Amino acid sequence: MSVFKGQNFIDGAWRDSSVQVETINPSDLDETVGTYAKATPVEVEEAMAAAKRALPAWSAFNMQARADILRKAGDLLMARATEIGLLLSREEGKTRPEGYGETIRAAQCFHYYAGEVVRAQGQWYNSMRDGHNIIVSREPVGVVAAITPWNFPIALPSWKVAAALAYGNTVVLKPSSFVPGAAIMLAKVLEEVGLPKGVFNLVIGDGSAAGNIMIDAADALTFTGGTATGRVVLKRAAETMTKCQLELGGKNALVVLDDADIDLAVEIAANGAWIQTGQRCTGTERLVVTKGIHDEFVERLAKAAAAYRVGHALDADTQIGPVANEPQFKGNLEFVADAKYEGAEVAFGGTAVEARTRGLYMAPTLLVNTRTEWACNQHESFGPIVSVVKVEDLDEAIASANACDYKLSAGIATTNLKNAERFRRASQAGMVMVNAPTAGLEYHVPLGGRSPSGYGPRETGAASAEFFTESKTSYINHGAI
Repeated sequence: MSVFKGQNFIDGAWRDSSVQVETINPSDLDETVGTYAKATPVEVEEAMAAAKRALPAWSAFNMQARADILRKAGDLLMARATEIGLLLSREEGKTRPEGYGETIRAAQCFHYYAGEVVRAQGQWYNSMRDGHNIIVSREPVGVVAAITPWNFPIALPSWKVAAALAYGNTVVLKPSSFVPGAAIMLAKVLEEVGLPKGVFNLVIGDGSAAGNIMIDAADALTFTGGTATGRVVLKRAAETMTKCQLELGGKNALVVLDDADIDLAVEIAANGAWIQTGQRCTGTERLVVTKGIHDEFVERLAKAAAAYRVGHALDADTQIGPVANEPQFKGNLEFVADAKYEGAEVAFGGTAVEARTRGLYMAPTLLVNTRTEWACNQHESFGPIVSVVKVEDLDEAIASANACDYKLSAGIATTNLKNAERFRRASQAGMVMVNAPTAGLEYHVPLGGRSPSGYGPRETGAASAEFFTESKTSYINHGAI
């Protein structure tokens, strides 16, 4: 396949660079997927300045015209889903259906926010003072810096960018240097549908160097990545009091009770733990299982792991693609080795596997006989790795599920409504799933977890307005007019 060429997009123009960044296909380490121009610090500054210049006109842009642009962007993403999805699968390692499906989700986000543009965003109140009324309106927060990770190369940039644009903000996007191709395709779509120059800009560069410039110059920062990096980002943003929205790490627990439908429990546990190679922030990394169902559940889950076909992302029979990049791949194997040293037993997987090409392939991994307090149940792996903790009852299951700093997503498998509701209320996670995988979210409702899994207003859905706008309360003495 041909090598994709990508440039930075600044103030409505594509810019090349003498410094290039290469991406390698994790399904085939002998294949270069793309070569990309790396932005200099000066170019990052120029992108931020371009967004600032474009802000007044875009924030005042006609509502219907803005909605039409976002709608057309969604339509074009839909039309190009096969092309973009293929590039995404080659660069990130998602299976072909996953790459296509993620591009469709990106299009749906633009369609959703096209509707948000024209939805009423203000409130009117009677005043306690005669002859007065009060208007609460929402205004764009300003120039938004968006920094996105490698695990969702088109969906994540899309829901951030679409929301920012819908509420009248301008954007500078820095995608992960591991997977910039799909974000560049998004930039091409926005250019084609007639977005005014400077409203959207894209730079490819090192995380800290480019990120610091963006944070310092932005009015608001939306960041998705690891919690450790998020703390560094937040400290930098505090110096300029830049508004922050951080979506960070997860160590998500699925509780399986004795009364669960075991077929469904195995299905949702396997899906949450291993689909998309376990590289979802809301993926299942802990299974908290009551003792009556434990042995049968573990046995059947190990068989499910063994049945998955791991291979090249573009092969029709592949169910789990490669790990997205070499640092993550090495980290996954080290995580398993550390868990074994701690006392965990490997019921299945834990090793690299071979396929038809030289790639970053890892077997879905099931760790058993672990304890809640062990590091393997406290630290995020972000790979196709899940561990099992055996507990006595629902009380202990709730305690185990909550006994972790991360508070992103959690789930329960049970046929008892009382148990489900008790867990839903007791869980400290920002999102709770009942008889469903901990991963698998919808774009019209809030996404996010409690600190340290998240910081600031939630992402997606109508909740996006809390971050991408600022509230203004106006008192009107109409009797004096």
